Amino acid sequence: MSASQLLAPLVGLMLLSWLAIALHYRQKLLALWLEPVMTEPVLIIESDDWGPGPVEHADSLRRIIDVLLAHRDATARPAIMTIGAVLAVPDTVAIRAAGYASYRRRMLSDPEFLPIKQTLLQGRERGVLAIQLHGMEHCWPGTLLELAREAGEVRNWLETSSGFDTESLPSAVQSRWTDVSALPSCPLGETAIRDAVAEETQAFSQCFGEQASVVVPPTFVWTRTVERHWANSGVRVIVTPGKRLTLRDANGKPGGEDKTILNGDRSEDGMIYLVRDVYFEPSLGHDAKRALDDAESRFSLGRPALLETHRFNFVGDPEVRDSSLAELDRLLMLARDRYPGLRFMNSCELAEAMSTRDPGLVSNVFSHRLAIWLRRAARIDRLRKLAWMTGLALPVSALQLILSRFAHKAIPSR
Repeated sequence: MSASQLLAPLVGLMLLSWLAIALHYRQKLLALWLEPVMTEPVLIIESDDWGPGPVEHADSLRRIIDVLLAHRDATARPAIMTIGAVLAVPDTVAIRAAGYASYRRRMLSDPEFLPIKQTLLQGRERGVLAIQLHGMEHCWPGTLLELAREAGEVRNWLETSSGFDTESLPSAVQSRWTDVSALPSCPLGETAIRDAVAEETQAFSQCFGEQASVVVPPTFVWTRTVERHWANSGVRVIVTPGKRLTLRDANGKPGGEDKTILNGDRSEDGMIYLVRDVYFEPSLGHDAKRALDDAESRFSLGRPALLETHRFNFVGDPEVRDSSLAELDRLLMLARDRYPGLRFMNSCELAEAMSTRDPGLVSNVFSHRLAIWLRRAARIDRLRKLAWMTGLALPVSALQLILSRFAHKAIPSR
């Protein structure tokens, strides 16, 4: 048998293996192709858990505003921090007085919290704070009461806390949209969800004078039913960790994944998903350089970088607060120096740009999108290994080399 006769079946087998790989990964590859490709590095700092608290929190917010105003992007726009607003906290004094038989809350709109509310509104007016809905509370009130009736962490928290530090509650209890009175958690009833969504979106409108457009599910645990009622209440954007988690498992960890999410995906009700997957928690050791390096990996894939941070970094211990503010300042300074084309915006604006395929931010150039798509596909670990095992990586690498001159926008100049 000649060499050509031997080569033909080998080539045929190789082509069949390539086809099998493409068919097996077709849904993931199509999703990556449809995901918008950003033409500029977009950096959004998202800070959750701001709500009722001591007056010192207003001062912390003012200092954050000052840091943000000191930094401008390529369009001379100041840096922006989105605020995941919690509209109420448990009134621990009233709950204890009622013998844990009924729930009471303290609202951000109450006069005692006016300094915090006014500072949030001032930051919004100055264009550096964008207020998003985090939830009425950072828990499900019925669950809180049920757990309070027995000795344990929740009872201890209610007996010793002012109610402001919901971050100190057991992690599972901080989830709002699932019943964690027993683990694994159980779904909430649809009527209860409907009423709670209506209540919190109305409270948001009354407190801030505008409809809630963006929601950040507490602890990133929520369900399809919750989504439907958010959509009915006017919410247009959901910030996610790249998947929908629906419960707390037997160990209290977020679980029950029923959906994988990419930037710009649409919910069944037409809401736009965004992915927040970069951490910036200075008090936990996530410093500016680490956050920016993680952001760069998103920029290289034509994705925005949504950085997650929380209130606890900027309140409480003055030394922790000052260090976190300094790290925020350093992050913004380093980002501006590294990326001359850097863009600051809020999550709603980013979602709108993705939805409309705004040519100023989203690429419509086929060669550019193809180059980024190949780069994204190479991040699927098993697919990459199969590509090298079957030889598919060779023609793909050649194509990437040809396209490399079109992909320069995906890696912002430094």
